[in-house]
Amino acid sequence: MVKRRSKKKKSGSHGYGSSKKNRGAGNRGGRGKAGRGKKAHHHKQTSEGTHKMGEKGFNSRKPEQNGINLRDIDQTIETFVEEGSAEKTDDGYVFHANEAGYDKILGTGKLTQKIEIHAEKFSNSAERKLEEGDGEAVQLEN
Repeated sequence: MVKRRSKKKKSGSHGYGSSKKNRGAGNRGGRGKAGRGKKAHHHKQTSEGTHKMGEKGFNSRKPEQNGINLRDIDQTIETFVEEGSAEKTDDGYVFHANEAGYDKILGTGKLTQKIEIHAEKFSNSAERKLEEGDGEAVQLEN
């Protein structure tokens, strides 16, 4: 026999709100102890002590490098001379990348002047362009 309810008492929710919200284990965060240790601010007890989620693993981020292109060196060499990170010589310029705050020389652009560049690292294209053009690459020891 079907139990009849009055219209006022027909919520149909059984105390869960929408019936969609109480379907399966997703509402509970898994079945049994599946969600244990995976929730925010939860610490697992291990033999070594407490273990926070995310303590172990790997970090694929490389350290940041501050690079400058050959084009930028060529266009702003006079500014670098005024700052003291470059010197004007008889036949061109000498640029010290470390003094200017740069770690690596990148190969975008061309050199229109003869510039000797002292730096820790050079990209392959920068080295090739310096060898082909008037410039010279001097690699510093770390």
